[in-house]
Amino acid sequence: MTIQFIDLKAQLARIKPQMHSAILAAVDAGQYIMGPQVAEFEKQLSAFSGARHTVSCANGTDALALPLLAWGVGPGDAVFCPSFTYVATAEILPWCGASAVFVDIRPDTYNMDPASLEAAIEGVKREGKLRPAVVIAVDLFGQPADYPSISSVAKKHGLKLISDSAQGFGCTLQGKHPIQWADAVTTSFFPAKPLGCYGDGGAVQTNDSALAEVMDSLRVHGKATRKDVEAAKFEHDPKYLNHRIGMNSRLDTLQAAVLLEKLKIFPSEIEARMRIARRYNEGLEGVVSQVPSLIHGAVSVWAQYTIEVPDRSGLAAHLKDKGVPTAVYYPVPIHKQSAYKHFPAGAGGLAVTEAKADRVISLPMHPYLDEATQDEIIEAIRAHNRRK
Repeated sequence: MTIQFIDLKAQLARIKPQMHSAILAAVDAGQYIMGPQVAEFEKQLSAFSGARHTVSCANGTDALALPLLAWGVGPGDAVFCPSFTYVATAEILPWCGASAVFVDIRPDTYNMDPASLEAAIEGVKREGKLRPAVVIAVDLFGQPADYPSISSVAKKHGLKLISDSAQGFGCTLQGKHPIQWADAVTTSFFPAKPLGCYGDGGAVQTNDSALAEVMDSLRVHGKATRKDVEAAKFEHDPKYLNHRIGMNSRLDTLQAAVLLEKLKIFPSEIEARMRIARRYNEGLEGVVSQVPSLIHGAVSVWAQYTIEVPDRSGLAAHLKDKGVPTAVYYPVPIHKQSAYKHFPAGAGGLAVTEAKADRVISLPMHPYLDEATQDEIIEAIRAHNRRK
């Protein structure tokens, strides 16, 4: 039997009739761009997380860009984000002319360290070359960042806060979704994400009605908002009155249809992921250098199950021989990538980020990982340790 790193076919088998019906209904209706399924999905996603507004878009990267553009973030602005994450978190900053300032992570959760964030902001203020503007916290590997602490730091310095929940959408802290702290929550529906579609897709959630209205404009070529139309006394389709430099970033109707079906089973899948992660922890505690640790009060969606070992290459090769796939997130932190080396690291440096990048390795994780297969993976890791 081939072990899957992420088994999307098992998920499809669970809801295949419903999925086929939803897709066929969307095709038959013929409204392939911004069809009724898009509005319905936005409504249901808002209800799921308690957000007032959801603005869907073409992908998770555009989702990060939309609030920055709506806020007018630009040249001279500093945006604070971790380096231990996928490059998309920082990629959107040069788009609007802003500068990334990289912040270190906590050694237990791999998420942004509030103390490092505070030091980075204070350092930028002392230097006086950039204006602190926005914080982007990442819900890495599926669990929430320390939003109470990070939000407190952001508010203290008058900064906007984005939750980059591309890996963590659905996670909660103390029973609350990140929208309870963040000015905007962004996510990706890339197929491998915990809530993924069958292509690209993304969304931004916010409780700010004015922000939602501007982002809706930006995702459709800067079309006129209702207020813009009223002020201009424009009697035609508002998409032909363009008040902003926007983009073409709309969620396909077909993908919205897919996501509506997946959202129905998402809560049960989160429960399954938590159960599987607990079994991994029980089986690997004391066997590897570090098993994942959740911040107190967190529910993770476990986009990845990531451990630390001293001999990552050796373990990966051993597991490959046993038919167990692995992945390394992220072997080269963003600040070490050639395109991003010129962006500053915050005061205090990135020692934890650099240390963790050499030690982490991720194991198969999805809601349909059965106990027998999981035990096979755990035993393969134990066997590797016995060989040494």
